[in-house]
Amino acid sequence: MLEKIPVRYQLTLDKILYRAVDQFPDVEIVYKDKVRYNYGEAYKRIRRLASALEAIGLKDGARIATAEWNTHRHFEAYFAIPMMGNILHTINVSIAPMDIAYILNHAEDDAILINEDFLPFVEILKDHVKTIKKIIVLTDKEDFEPPKIEGKEVYEYESLLRDYGDESYEFPEVDENKVASLMYTSGTTGLPKGVYFSHRQIVLHSLVTPLQFVYPGVTLDYRDVALSLVPMFHVHAWGLPYTFTLLGFKQVFPGKFDFSVILRLIEKEKVTFMAGVPTLLHMLLYHPESKNYDLSGLKMVIGGAALPKGLYEEAKRRGIKVVSGYGLTETCPILTLSNLKPGMETLPEEKKDEIYMSTGFPWPLVQLRIVDSEFKDVPKDGETMGEIVVRAPWVLTEYYKDPEKTAEAFVDGWFRTGDVAVWTEDGYIKIVDRFKDVIKSGGEWISSITLESIISTHPGVSEVAVIGIPHEKWGERPMAIIVPKPDWIDKITADDIKGHLMKFVEEGKIPKWWVPDHYEFRKELPKTGTGKISKRALRDEYRGK
Repeated sequence: MLEKIPVRYQLTLDKILYRAVDQFPDVEIVYKDKVRYNYGEAYKRIRRLASALEAIGLKDGARIATAEWNTHRHFEAYFAIPMMGNILHTINVSIAPMDIAYILNHAEDDAILINEDFLPFVEILKDHVKTIKKIIVLTDKEDFEPPKIEGKEVYEYESLLRDYGDESYEFPEVDENKVASLMYTSGTTGLPKGVYFSHRQIVLHSLVTPLQFVYPGVTLDYRDVALSLVPMFHVHAWGLPYTFTLLGFKQVFPGKFDFSVILRLIEKEKVTFMAGVPTLLHMLLYHPESKNYDLSGLKMVIGGAALPKGLYEEAKRRGIKVVSGYGLTETCPILTLSNLKPGMETLPEEKKDEIYMSTGFPWPLVQLRIVDSEFKDVPKDGETMGEIVVRAPWVLTEYYKDPEKTAEAFVDGWFRTGDVAVWTEDGYIKIVDRFKDVIKSGGEWISSITLESIISTHPGVSEVAVIGIPHEKWGERPMAIIVPKPDWIDKITADDIKGHLMKFVEEGKIPKWWVPDHYEFRKELPKTGTGKISKRALRDEYRGK
């Protein structure tokens, strides 16, 4: 006789994978032109990976770092590591080696899965990172021989699965509140800060994500093919590999970002959905081979930085549907999306474009406020600026081993984002700047984001960043650093940009005193590890000007 003992159902990542395996076993997962398999076959490899990790002693909450591109192997680690009760720690592979060493030491990782491309880092890291005892090398080469590294056990990924893996491995039942993943902020205002998330937080985030895509704008459809363009080291690739697995979508992984490869994959695999920072959309549109491809019908969510109007207009001209999203590493990450609300389908096209370029409105289960310096809500007038503060089931509970930063980040249970925004009358958020990026001139604020968006609409501008530089009288004044389009390199001038901005002054869209005093034209702008324009680097460079 069965005992009638209630068992609490755990919201854990295995439930996401099991649905895909049960209901969509034949749907494809593609890695460049090298690997093509399905969810059923992926599950076997995920079980092999988990059993192999356990066989070499990585179990019972082991912390396993990943330094890998967007590959099918990274996808397998996304599930195998947390499902077996270990912690997945994704590493930003674009930051300096000593920053990586700091992160690995702070996290006290036990092992690392590392792409062959980053093996030179190991020589730098081996004398600085003491906790890592096992190194698993990931490579596309079939005859790869892993190097010998003193004091470390070194394995090759495919050999590890073949020699130690068991596809009949049974995953344990894990508590939904157990830590599933660990990652670090970019450290733009100091040392990187550790952020961790439980199974429950990631599952809830994955469940809610599709709900925001039922509204007009960029929508999800069961026929969608999703290409993973958000780096998988960056906040679970915005959680999308988990959501797309839950939905049973075909997923395409491009490996290391090469837009020649990405454009071919979009065409060959009939990709319909992508997400990424504005720089990635820029690279997609302006790559030398881009003009050879029909991108019409592609849907893309832009996040991580404001979407410049000029870039939006070029995407629209190419037939790409683009909307904006918003979130942070600390929020797992997504909080808002700029699809239309019910009844807005008949709005004029110009008004809909304005909405799509806004920061959006909150997702289900997200409580969001914009508050002034006294923590009072600002009016929804589209003008009064304040800081975004949020509550949601997937917001961090604390910074790892940093109670001081944790205390600074919360007020009465609300997480302070550090983003300056306004509420519009129809309930949309529009970020006007980060606190660290807003230009403080004569006691007033100038929005660098607004100026960048306007300058981006000049036909000769490819990319632009606006920063504040010191001024003896006003404290700070704006400076525009511009990358011209190739056919404008020898003819664009500061007067051209000033004249362009003055049109918006005359239309009453910006005050005259916002117009920058200084302009610089250059071949490229510095980028962060996640592909955003690095204003911190620009401020350091131009501080004396």
